[in-house]
Amino acid sequence: MGRLTGGDPSLLRRINSAVVLQALRAATASAPPDAPSASLTDLTLATGLSRPTVEGVVDGLLDSGLAAEVPAEEGGVRRQGRPARRFRFRAEAGHLLGLEIGAHRVAALLSDLDGRALGRAVREVSEKAPAEMRLERVRATAADLLREAGVERHSLRAVGVGSPGVVEADGTVHLCTALPGWTGLPLGERLRDSFQCPVLVENDANTAAVAEHWRGAAAGSDDVVFVLAGLSPGAGSLIGGRLHRGYGGAAGEIGALHLLGREASPEEVLSTTGEPLNPLDEAQVVRVFALARDGDVRARAAVDRFIRRLVHDTAALVLALDPEVVVVGGWAAGLEGMLDPLREELARYCLRPPQVAQSLLGEAAVTTGAVRLALDHVEAELFAVDSTVTARRAAR
Repeated sequence: MGRLTGGDPSLLRRINSAVVLQALRAATASAPPDAPSASLTDLTLATGLSRPTVEGVVDGLLDSGLAAEVPAEEGGVRRQGRPARRFRFRAEAGHLLGLEIGAHRVAALLSDLDGRALGRAVREVSEKAPAEMRLERVRATAADLLREAGVERHSLRAVGVGSPGVVEADGTVHLCTALPGWTGLPLGERLRDSFQCPVLVENDANTAAVAEHWRGAAAGSDDVVFVLAGLSPGAGSLIGGRLHRGYGGAAGEIGALHLLGREASPEEVLSTTGEPLNPLDEAQVVRVFALARDGDVRARAAVDRFIRRLVHDTAALVLALDPEVVVVGGWAAGLEGMLDPLREELARYCLRPPQVAQSLLGEAAVTTGAVRLALDHVEAELFAVDSTVTARRAAR
């Protein structure tokens, strides 16, 4: 934050406010459920600030709606003197929205300022839907969720978005082959116009990686690779606890590795006829997997090729990044017998084989990570957090 001098009174007030608010939030979260509050003495001890300073900051937080005074309990043993004032952080003072935009569906997750889920909504959309139709479905899904939860749109503090493709820092989709009309779309700007609050747009695999690190299979691990196993696999990674996007946001695009000439195209990998699978869509792929489970020899061979491709792509990232854990998610995560071959092959090819785990969040991974994007942004503003997992410029 830089050096404080006698000429920095506004910065000093900002820091004091952030310190007290963060202490109040922590105290509210750690207090017993029947008494989620902190006294001025508690906050003075937690922050090291003077009592008058803490009291002044708390009064300002009360005015802003971020704190509330907790009434003294009635019916208790009455003590001499005025009871100590107690306060709590108002997680309901604002809301966060996490959005997933996919080929076949859009999903939304609503939370309070503590990241607690308040509601979810999922709506189907055609994989052939043009960009405008898909955006309208996103807006309608979010509007339905807000209405069902009884939350006003102006209460949104930030919106996080997980989208396929290479996403630039300003929320523009640089390249996307999964969604029609998505390449070049200023997604952050378009959604900012709809929600009138900061919008954080991230690649969907990156968003899911953040979610698994926050509340999933990679919780407690700071070096993580998340593999979004689908028709064209993608990956997100955290290095030292921070999301790694690469210079232009294209880190983890392992679905392009076949272009190096070492493997067949996805259409050829999943073919059961010797001819490229056409169209290459999830319905066709589900059919191949179903045939494999029923014992079809050609389908079983196609699934085996898919697993080998996944091993090859994942091993490339593991060798480069040396993660502690690899989390596999996406629709392919439920394939019977996929994780064991992945563990065995990574042990063969990698100098230090990582742990391999299946996603604990499943289909909620992207929306959960999108909420974390929004929460990181709000924490950086409210609590003066110096660094977050997902720090990125928001579309405003």
